[in-house]
Amino acid sequence: MTTARARHILVDSEELCLDLKQQIDDGADFAALAREHSRCPSGRRGGDLGEFGPGQMVPEFDRVVFEETVGGAHGPVKTQFGWHLVEITERTD
Repeated sequence: MTTARARHILVDSEELCLDLKQQIDDGADFAALAREHSRCPSGRRGGDLGEFGPGQMVPEFDRVVFEETVGGAHGPVKTQFGWHLVEITERTD
């Protein structure tokens, strides 16, 4: 079964999400930004969501984690919870 590990930053606006993505692209630390800005409890762990399989997250999140390249910040991704930046840290088939 395919599994993945990912971390994310959850914020209230697309604008903030885009700003954080630019900061990451410019070299800022993903985990530090997650601790500072994420509304998700995982923010305290640098956004780490642990390991999960397809169907365990909302569909919009799953599509990114299981279809995009490992590494880098993907997003903004809009879900019912808000706007996410997603970093896929590992994926196995």
